[in-house]
Amino acid sequence: MSGRRTLDALLERHGTTFTAEAGVRLRDTPQPLYQLLVLSHLLSARIRAQIAVAAARALFSHGLRTPRRMADATWQERVDALGEGGYRRYDERTATQLGDGALHLLDAYGGDLRRLRREADGDSDVLRSGLRRFPGIGPAGADIFLREVQTVWPETAPYLDKKALQGAERLGLPTAPAALTRLAKDEDPAVLAAALVRGALDKG
Repeated sequence: MSGRRTLDALLERHGTTFTAEAGVRLRDTPQPLYQLLVLSHLLSARIRAQIAVAAARALFSHGLRTPRRMADATWQERVDALGEGGYRRYDERTATQLGDGALHLLDAYGGDLRRLRREADGDSDVLRSGLRRFPGIGPAGADIFLREVQTVWPETAPYLDKKALQGAERLGLPTAPAALTRLAKDEDPAVLAAALVRGALDKG
């Protein structure tokens, strides 16, 4: 199978971003960007991606869609929502980190991650550093955020981290980001990155 046919098959099977799967319509506005930050936090734990997505959906269904609502919720409310989504292994620590992270976003950026974007001025390393100041967001969480946000923050594209490139290698696709981007042509880079990550995780 040629590289393009392999990529087409991958995109047909896995061409959905994690943000979309979590029910978030990603736009360059404060609320969906915050929801992506929460999702990135949950996905970065050593837990199945489906559980992390379900936990994010549960948090959002309980109204915890903004940093203010997250900060104002009780710790127990956050624990209960995470548990409802099946996120039980790390629920207590994560509930604390989500509250602290919401407060950090409110204090440092007025609740608006676009201020971090402006601060970074197109430098992905500055973005990564700023993201890692949020409790619970380590290197993996920062990578997840940047993979998904490149749809609306095009200056970060193409952002294909180690996990995405592992998927490319597994499928016999080019492992150089520039070559992958050329092969994908006009495909949304966030969709490409998500599909490659799912390809790396898909045991089938």
